[in-house]
Amino acid sequence: MAVPAENGKKVMVAIDESESSYHALMWVLKNLRDSIAASGSPLLVNAETIAQLGDPKQAICDAVIKHNIDLLVLGDTELGKIQRFFLGSVSNYCVRNAKCPVLVVKKPE
Repeated sequence: MAVPAENGKKVMVAIDESESSYHALMWVLKNLRDSIAASGSPLLVNAETIAQLGDPKQAICDAVIKHNIDLLVLGDTELGKIQRFFLGSVSNYCVRNAKCPVLVVKKPE
């Protein structure tokens, strides 16, 4: 989902079926709602759904470039240390390779 922020910048929330990505989406929506309420004036927000196929790490980074994203928001990985070592982490990859700032939202324990 890509959402232009109040200053015209685009925020992308990468989601899949995981609870952590759902939490990241809810975090963005809550903060967006709070920003709108605090501004005291209506803000125009456009939301767009983008579906990508392929390796999630690369697909997310490609979408950042293709859609001129200004901020990428991801949920923290739910992989254990051993799984992360062998498989890698989408969030770690995107932090290192995305062509924009990346915010990783950790799910509260």
